[in-house]
Amino acid sequence: MSEPKFFSLALVGAVAGVVWVSAIQAAKVSDIRNTPHNLSVSGPGPVRAVNETEVCVFCHTPHGANTSMAAPLWNRKLSTATYTPYTSTSLDAESIQGALSQPGGSSKLCLSCHDGTLAIGNVNVLGRQLNWTISMSGTGLSGEMPAGDGIDTGFTRNLGIDLRNDHPISLTFDSTVAAADGELRPIDPGTQKWPASGSVIGVRSSGYKPLVPLEATAADGKGQIQCASCHDPHLRETDPTKGNQKFLRVQRFQEVTPTSTYDATGDIICLSCHDKNIGGGVWAYSAHGNPQVANEAYTTTAAAQREFPDALPVWKASCLNCHDTHTVQGARRLLREGTDSLSTPKGAGNPAIEETCYQCHTNLAESAITDGTNPVISANQAPDIKIDFTSPANKRMPITNMEQGVAEEVHNIGFNGIDNYIDCTVLTNTQCGKDFVEPRDRLGYNNLANRHAECSDCHNPHRVVKFRSFVGNSGDITGAADAAGTHNHATGHTNIASGVLRGMWGVEPVYGSASFQDMPTSYLVKRGDPGLSGNTLVSASYVTREYQICLKCHSDYGYYDNNLYPAGSRPYLSFTGPGTLSGVNGLTQYTNQAKEFQAPLTHKGEMTNSDSGAGASYTTNNHRSWHPVMDNTGRTSAMNGLMVPWNGVADVGTQTMYCSDCHGSTTLPDTVEPIGGEDGNAWGPHGSSNDFILKGQWNQGVGAGTPDALCFRCHEYDQYANPSPAVVKQSGFACDLGDIPCSTPKAEDSRNIRQVNLHVYEAQRTQALGGGGNYRCSKCHVAVPHGWKNKGLLVNLNDVGPEAGLAAGTAVAIQPYSQEPYYMGAWLKVTTFQSSGKWTTASCGALADMTACGNAP
Repeated sequence: MSEPKFFSLALVGAVAGVVWVSAIQAAKVSDIRNTPHNLSVSGPGPVRAVNETEVCVFCHTPHGANTSMAAPLWNRKLSTATYTPYTSTSLDAESIQGALSQPGGSSKLCLSCHDGTLAIGNVNVLGRQLNWTISMSGTGLSGEMPAGDGIDTGFTRNLGIDLRNDHPISLTFDSTVAAADGELRPIDPGTQKWPASGSVIGVRSSGYKPLVPLEATAADGKGQIQCASCHDPHLRETDPTKGNQKFLRVQRFQEVTPTSTYDATGDIICLSCHDKNIGGGVWAYSAHGNPQVANEAYTTTAAAQREFPDALPVWKASCLNCHDTHTVQGARRLLREGTDSLSTPKGAGNPAIEETCYQCHTNLAESAITDGTNPVISANQAPDIKIDFTSPANKRMPITNMEQGVAEEVHNIGFNGIDNYIDCTVLTNTQCGKDFVEPRDRLGYNNLANRHAECSDCHNPHRVVKFRSFVGNSGDITGAADAAGTHNHATGHTNIASGVLRGMWGVEPVYGSASFQDMPTSYLVKRGDPGLSGNTLVSASYVTREYQICLKCHSDYGYYDNNLYPAGSRPYLSFTGPGTLSGVNGLTQYTNQAKEFQAPLTHKGEMTNSDSGAGASYTTNNHRSWHPVMDNTGRTSAMNGLMVPWNGVADVGTQTMYCSDCHGSTTLPDTVEPIGGEDGNAWGPHGSSNDFILKGQWNQGVGAGTPDALCFRCHEYDQYANPSPAVVKQSGFACDLGDIPCSTPKAEDSRNIRQVNLHVYEAQRTQALGGGGNYRCSKCHVAVPHGWKNKGLLVNLNDVGPEAGLAAGTAVAIQPYSQEPYYMGAWLKVTTFQSSGKWTTASCGALADMTACGNAP
């Protein structure tokens, strides 16, 4: 007898009240005899009968069928096992249903073999014999489905009864779920229940074909996702170049260049339900899906392990680069290789997101992919991030479970509730899962032990693009990607988020005071993808700046801060993992960077304002200072000692910078660009051989006496610390020509450099006094140079205040003075702050020269 086609794509069938309609795919035929589901002696698969020649009897019988199933004349018992269903904090269907149901419909049929609890050869009827056992080969010890590489791996057909590592089934798919998720294709009106007036469950919105049918197995008759929604066990792929198609109703890989419009005959099966381009979304143009960028190919070994065609391009692997619908046990969100097990293929372990990324973001010897072939784009499009996080010499954030001191990683996106600034209740359709949003307590706000670092804390892999700006070239993400990469490090430097940060969530501080002593009053949560918008304003609803991502952890948004110093409620250094040890530079606690980087409009340029947080006696010519991470400084200068790209005369005071201009892999002196450029180390604060993940050295021992110090990645060493520069440039720290003691030439200063650049003069004087090694930036400038209460990031031992646990205006006699976090070997005492270029001997209380401003060597 020929096999029944209840699962066939060619016709409509009925299984347990299910209606299915689909169109035959060009390369697929219903030919079970030539698939591994032919379990007879003639079957081509590893599991087959010893003698039995009938093909259909293993699943179907015309008489004596299992009466618990209305169709398709099922010839097997059904497992009585209690299953552990898939679960996820970002699975809105689970939240709406309360919990996923036990498997039903076609899923129970599939699991009667694939859960490993029943012998494959056991059938209800064979040749009028009841409860017959067919002798089989290739099975497990008890005749069950074999384990393959192990039931805990993603390389087995024995799924077991723990289905947490398998795509969710018995999941009700309706308009409520689609709206709550935000990235699911909507259900047509009137088709959410079966039967519906003349329609078929599974028909999507206008233009979509019913390629992935739902089953009316919910208690209220609504359509659910079951195994047969994706798989038809009778299908055979006739095109060998497409590889193992896993009996899928729709193509397993991306067969055409993705666009923002769904292509039923060319898009990967995942996109039949998951619409990553809703609202002008970016998946079709992302660095993981765009053929212009993701043009690398899988190695022969990696392709074979994943059952991919040899040399499959990354863009064709599409969702399967990172996900596997039946993945390794322990992985969250169906992540491929997403556990901390070190075996190959991966065995069961604890969730480890980074291992998924390390498949490609490692060195070429370990990578699953080869170099790209597009000559327009850099050859190495998957930079080695793993080395930064795994090098024993590096300081880094705790990314592994062991480093975090937990069994399961804390990072877990999505939740259902209201958390201060975020409403993620399901009924509000706020779609927190798609934006990778986490509640504050998971960041560490109520529990510092929850502080962590994962790749998807900073990157949304569905939205990252290879453009210098997150919105692409002038808002156009449909054109060619930037060959120069994804960090805007050109003249006219800005802090606009780069393409690798597109679509991630972050926070923008709201301030009630300009004082350095006050913290933000609240935060605005920035989330979502810009779609086709070219809006890069800070006021946009989505992330437009790198610092917005950093501040969700490095401010009191991510932890409770009582604003007490020197020690308060802030996290301690290296509380877990391989970070900077407590006590380096005298620091034991993190600082609140939202407090430090504030850039008040009223303090830009040389404006004077009494609300900087400085003592009442030190407000003349004084104002807040900051590195221009959040906004520009407004400071201007005809000449400056900055390096490319910061030194354009028209740009000084108007440009902005990234956190990752100072924090990231160690760089060569005189530059913050990663070693090797776009083909070398990556931008970003992943890891560094220097403390605090800095690009150069910064500690009291090294100081500023060496060109390798951090400051001289951007500031010219010759203009700040070299006693004998070939050219001396004008500096804001220069002597007022009307100050006679200052303008009188000194023996070590025959050119009267003090009138031009007192930094160079101090370097000369310190060298002459034999104290060159003690010439350090922190003698005069704040030790944590994010932002400060005084102009020029200058410390003032005449005014040490709440930032050191003292009353405002406290004079400190001890020199050098150290007190965390902001004073590290400080000498400077300022009597009166001056405008740029107007410093006098009286400014620091000196009588004969500027020694008091520079202080002892």
